[in-house]
Amino acid sequence: MKLLIASDIHGSAYYCRKLLEAYEKEGAQRMVLLGDVLYHGPRNDLPREYAPKEVIRMLNERSNEIYAVRGNCEAEVDQMVLDFPVLADYMLLFEGDKVIYATHGHVWNEDHLPPMKPGDVLLHGHTHVLRAERKNGILILNPGSVAIPKEGNPPTYAVLEDGVFLIKDFEGNVVREPCSV
Repeated sequence: MKLLIASDIHGSAYYCRKLLEAYEKEGAQRMVLLGDVLYHGPRNDLPREYAPKEVIRMLNERSNEIYAVRGNCEAEVDQMVLDFPVLADYMLLFEGDKVIYATHGHVWNEDHLPPMKPGDVLLHGHTHVLRAERKNGILILNPGSVAIPKEGNPPTYAVLEDGVFLIKDFEGNVVREPCSV
């Protein structure tokens, strides 16, 4: 199954549209959202075309195709308007014999690992910085931020298919070397 993975939309209707266009173009079967879907947060500037109600409408139209975890900006009120679960702290995905622990990253991250074994994968957002590297036997993956990237990165998303993790910009360019899970 091909997954499109994204984090940190932060209420940007502009980048949510770009994300949904990429989802269609990629031909992914499911979208995994790693939190911070609607609210921009007190530490961030408003993202381009900040319109959470528009983001709600666009994502709810695809609610049966979205798996999501709670970011530090999600609250119960967000769940009241979204038609897909958004308050889980983590989800487990499986790629062959690999366990992928998907979370936002504000609680569980490389400095505070959840229960993991060497060879497992930690997939998170939160930092707004794309990443794909191994650390102490754990593969750390971060698709970057859809709407508010940091450290000079472009807005990005990731694709996971057949055990290969690719981070792409919205022009479809691979911006980080492919990484095997």
